[in-house]
Amino acid sequence: MSIHLVIIDAMNLIRRVHAAQPDPEDIASTIQVCTRALTKIIRSSEPTHIVAVFDHTEQDRGWRAELIPEYKQGRKPMPEALQAGLDKIQDALWDMGIDSLLSSGDEADDMIATLAIKVASRDGQVTIVSTDKGYCQLLQPTLRIRDYFQQRWLDSPFIEKEFAVQPQQLTDYWGLTGISSSSVSGVPGIGPKTASTLLQRYDTLEQLYAAEDVEPKWQKKLEGTEELALRCKQVATLKTDITLGFNLQDIRYNAL
Repeated sequence: MSIHLVIIDAMNLIRRVHAAQPDPEDIASTIQVCTRALTKIIRSSEPTHIVAVFDHTEQDRGWRAELIPEYKQGRKPMPEALQAGLDKIQDALWDMGIDSLLSSGDEADDMIATLAIKVASRDGQVTIVSTDKGYCQLLQPTLRIRDYFQQRWLDSPFIEKEFAVQPQQLTDYWGLTGISSSSVSGVPGIGPKTASTLLQRYDTLEQLYAAEDVEPKWQKKLEGTEELALRCKQVATLKTDITLGFNLQDIRYNAL
């Protein structure tokens, strides 16, 4: 039987649903809207396996903050009502036949990436449900990203239109431009248009900084920034070697 694994970026979905509720204290409404959304996702995708991956709730920002101290600094904490209601939300998912994977130290993004690549590399179909374009660096024929809220696929044509680079160049792109939502600076003075132009010519950061024919107007901005750019690229790169501690059989979907 062919495998179709659907991975829900849980907090990406839940926080957006919760933010749209008229009464943030009413977790029952958040649960209702989330389960309705997940029912639609299951109907349209027909998964053989499904899991919702949750970020750990500790304040530790992990190894990325060791590379870029400002990483995710100043992000708004989770609303208290939502934090208190997470167990109820996970119970509601369990009642739908969706198991929850809770990270302990590793970021959910890296756990999702590890699981997705593991299954996709063995010819299983993988759909990541998230609005986070960071997952687009993983794109391949058997791995796709679905933005539920915009009802669109974050696919290669989308990336080329949005960033003017190939999916495999996204981490190089963010190494230059930074990621403002995560307080990753990138190279000062290098904006999206310049970054895409440079990567169209030089393909990767490593090749860009090794090149001897970079135009003076860009060379001046790049001078002395290689270490910073490579650190920003590393921070933007999802890990795909996290120890998960379970197998696919554990997250097989059985409609209840």
